[in-house]
Order: sequence, then structure tokens, then C-alpha cells
Amino acid sequence: MKKPWQAPEGEEEISRERTIVRTGIIGIVANVLLAAFKAVIGMMTNSIAIVLDAVNNISDAGSSLITIVGTKLAGREPDKKHPFGYGRIEYLSAMIIAIIVLYAGLTSFTESVKRIIHPETPEYNAVSLIIIAVAVIVKIVLGRYVKGVGERVNSDSLVNSGQDAMLDSVISTSTLAAAGIFLVFHISLEAWLGAVISLVIIKAGLEMLRDTISQILGERNDTGLTDSIKETVRSFEGVQGAYDLILNNYGPDSWNGSIHIEVPDTYSADQLDRLIRSIQAEVHRRHRVILTAVGVYSVSTKDEEIIAAQKRVREIVLAHDHVKGMHGFYLQKEEHIMRFDVVVSFNAADRRAVYAAVVADVQQAFPEYELQIAMDTDFAEE
Repeated sequence: MKKPWQAPEGEEEISRERTIVRTGIIGIVANVLLAAFKAVIGMMTNSIAIVLDAVNNISDAGSSLITIVGTKLAGREPDKKHPFGYGRIEYLSAMIIAIIVLYAGLTSFTESVKRIIHPETPEYNAVSLIIIAVAVIVKIVLGRYVKGVGERVNSDSLVNSGQDAMLDSVISTSTLAAAGIFLVFHISLEAWLGAVISLVIIKAGLEMLRDTISQILGERNDTGLTDSIKETVRSFEGVQGAYDLILNNYGPDSWNGSIHIEVPDTYSADQLDRLIRSIQAEVHRRHRVILTAVGVYSVSTKDEEIIAAQKRVREIVLAHDHVKGMHGFYLQKEEHIMRFDVVVSFNAADRRAVYAAVVADVQQAFPEYELQIAMDTDFAEE
């Protein structure tokens, strides 16, 4: 899970959309021009590799157009049907681009195989090779630029387009190398080269598709972001711990979340209200995350028996392998009820077995208490 993009100081929110649209337009213009040049050269030289390269540039222009349309749609205001906005459309745009890349690879592979079965002799000339060389440079520069902008503004569509452009530069370089081999040794390898390149494109398309689907399904929280949010929350006076941070992503720049805090049991409702409001405002200011809910665990500060019991339970719980921590301890002496959460790592071979062992050991140490222990999860665990 990626961190939310933050606009530079003084820059409006809409600047992200403008940046993506501007970069997309640059990609469209560059790819259309390259496609036109390569199509002419490919037909003049009877080169299937160059023609396929031109077709690939057209698909790249289409990818840039999809990025622009997706960004515009994602920027729509929330409404009754979609109260969290339309930000996730950008992930769908990235998926469509990945499918286009995959389709281009499959098409190229089919055409290359046809040329292997029915070979045709290419006819290269100096002008065509110079234009291909220029195209390589343009694609490298364009790919680095588009990918860099995509990473800066957290746009998966731009990142995918940039990666595709970098692949295109490899394709063009390979085509240039095949032309050189043909001119020197009179051996035509471009059909075979086209097949190999097509497999590379197919692999890249599958990886893009896999990554995008993973984001749509919901990936773990970014460790750096969750750690910094918890640090911000713990910086408030009276907050003795911050736990159970859950972030829900509604687009590359839209995050809602919830968290639990531990505070002394002496806090009044008014103190809690002011504290929670301050935490929510500060987290949004620093991290652009809206905390829709802040739950409260009270920490006993007056009853020595409860304090001692919590210390003993903590020692028992943390003695188990794959236990990352415990929190939310609460003891009702009159009712003989003990509650807390235990965080069990995903690295455990059997999380349920670890949880059961913890419950058994705590029950043995406190047989007179009814245990209400919840197995918790660290959603940012690496």
C-alpha cells in the first residue's frame, strides 16, 4: 500500500489531476508521432518488427488517453451512490492499460510466429535506422519522465505507461540490433527477435495486471505510513499507546481509517472529546488520512491489583513466539472478567495454535477469571 500523495506547499489539490493530464497529453503526442514515423519506415523496409513497434506506440497513445479519462472520472465529487468518491477508477484505468500491454504482446507474438513460418526479407536503409535510433532515445526519455511523474503523484496508470515506454525502448533497440546484423551478416533475425520481445511484453503485462488486481483487492498498510501515523497519535499528551490502525483506500489520494488509543482511566468525556478531535485534525494535516473513528482503551492508574495483573499477563503473552504485542487490557474484578487483544504474526505456521497457547497459559495463571481475548492483526506487517 502506497503513501498518499501530498501536494507541495501552496499547491492546490487539483494540481495532481492537472499534472497527470498534462503528462498524458505529452505521451499521446509523442507516441502518435513515433507511430507515424515507424509505420512509414516499416512499410518501406518491409520490416515486421518496425511495424509492430509502430502498433505498440499506438497502444501507448491509447494508454495515455485512458489515463487522462480515468483521472478525470476519478476526480468526480462524491455523491449519494458513491459517498467515498470515484478515486478507485484510477486502479481500473491501470488495469485496462495492463490488458492493452498484454494484448499487444500476444498480437506481436502471433505476427512474429507467422513471419518465422513465412519469412520475408527486410530492406533497411540509413534513414530508417537513424529514425529508429532517435525513437529509442525519445522512448527512454519519455518512459523515465512518465514513470517519474507517476511515482511522484502516486498514479499507477502513469507508472504502468512509463514502464511500457521503457519496454518500447528495448524493443526499438533490439530492432536496431537486428537491422545491423542483417546489414553486416545478411541474416534476418527480426522475426525471431519479435517473438522474444513479445514474450517480454506479455510478461510485463501480466505483472502489471497482477499488481493492479492486488491493489483493488486491498494490500497491507504501508509500514512507513502506519508507523508515522501512530507516532503522531502517541505524541499527544495522555496517549499511552496507539493500536489497531486500519486504513481503507478509496483511490491513490483518498484514505479513511480508524485507530484505538490507550488513555488513563481518569479522563473525563470532555477531555476525551477534545483529545480525539485534536488527533483527527493533526493526522489529516500531517498525513492526509481521515480518521473516521478513534476507539478508546482505558488504562488503570489507581488499582494496584489491576496494574500488577496487567504486567503479569503481558509477560506471559510476550513470552510466546510470533506474538507481536498486546493491548486493550481491562479487568473487571467483581465480575471476574479479563479482556485484552493479542497480536499474532502472519509468520506463525498456525496463528490459531499460537492464540490457543496464549489463552491456555493466561487461564492457568488466572483460573478465577473468564477470559475474553481477541486475536488481533497487524495490518502493516511486512
